[in-house]
Amino acid sequence: MVVLDRYPALKYPLYRRYWLASLASVGGWQISALAMGWLIFELSGSALDLGILGAATAIPAILLTLVGGVIADRFEKRQVLLWTTSLNALLLLSLAALAYTEVVTVWHIWLIAGAISCVSGVDWPTRQSFFPHLINREALLSAVALNSVLWQATRMILPAIGGVLLAVTHVAVVFGLAAAGYLTMLAVITTINLRLPGSQAESVIRQTAQGLQFIMQQRMFRSLILLSYASMFFLSSYMQLMPAFADLFNAGPTGFGFLMSATGVGSLLGTAASGALKIERNYGRLMLLAALVATLFLFAFAWAAQLPSYTLGLLFVVAGASGTSVFLILSTTALQAQVPDELRGRVMGIHGITYSLMPLGALFTGALAGEVGVPPALMISLGCYLLLLGVLAGSAPEVRNMAPPDSDAEDTRTPQTVRQ
Repeated sequence: MVVLDRYPALKYPLYRRYWLASLASVGGWQISALAMGWLIFELSGSALDLGILGAATAIPAILLTLVGGVIADRFEKRQVLLWTTSLNALLLLSLAALAYTEVVTVWHIWLIAGAISCVSGVDWPTRQSFFPHLINREALLSAVALNSVLWQATRMILPAIGGVLLAVTHVAVVFGLAAAGYLTMLAVITTINLRLPGSQAESVIRQTAQGLQFIMQQRMFRSLILLSYASMFFLSSYMQLMPAFADLFNAGPTGFGFLMSATGVGSLLGTAASGALKIERNYGRLMLLAALVATLFLFAFAWAAQLPSYTLGLLFVVAGASGTSVFLILSTTALQAQVPDELRGRVMGIHGITYSLMPLGALFTGALAGEVGVPPALMISLGCYLLLLGVLAGSAPEVRNMAPPDSDAEDTRTPQTVRQ
């Protein structure tokens, strides 16, 4: 089949089951996030309360990532995933019960969102250190792309479905369905007969230090993680400010919805292209070029908002989101291919902070927008990223001259992890 040829990770039965189960749990998260925001605004009508919800979903995960990476490397990974998935399902079922009995308050939602974020600080690095053992090395790029597809596709489709469910059913039903997604993941994990014991030879503090020390000593890891952080902080923060851009385009709520969908379409296109790429040389240059192209198209998006031209804005945001997606997938694949197994949870957990930085970047860009306007604020933010990209491209030949992940290189994972 063409799909299996382009995305060879799907040829592995264990990974295929794991990916489909992840689709259910990620979908559960997407509709639960939508329902939490809707319920908070229904209860209080406060934009500030929505902002606090964003902080509750991002900050605990950032703070706990180091500990989560240590847990992923210290304990048996499948057991960790069973616990984190069970806890998320339990938290969402609790929120469903609170909503159904109509005793739910804003602080209940904040508390449960924060608790889910804490669990995610352990769950995310564990997932990142688990799935490479379900495939062989040559399928790694396609697996990273497919993992990204989970988020992009559900971000495009499930908010619309969730909105319909909120309109025709009780919000408790949405939280219940979100919990069902995690329960599906839980059921599938129990069928994956794979044991990946961790190492408790060192203390927790020592293991944490080892992860940080590895990144600081490896310039390629240091540079790529820094660029990944910056891409979300400076490059992607515009998504949080999209209501303001929709207002500049005089687009109304429907136009705003299309702008948000355009970011999902662009990300999905970039993800699909990355997973199907057969890169034989110039891997590092292609990765940096994708980041540059994304930046230039987002400059064009800010310019289109000043005209204003809604059609150009839609086209430029699709292209910008696509370039960002290509950069993130190629850089994540490079890290996954070269990180030692015994450090995978800690290193990829630190890298995973990337995806929690968008709300903080939006605070930076939003503060600038209050002084200079929204499009100029985005241009300043993009300029910061462009400066960093230029410095690292010029000073880090390990990144610029990076070769493709070598399928012929020795695979240090034990054979039984990819044989099933």
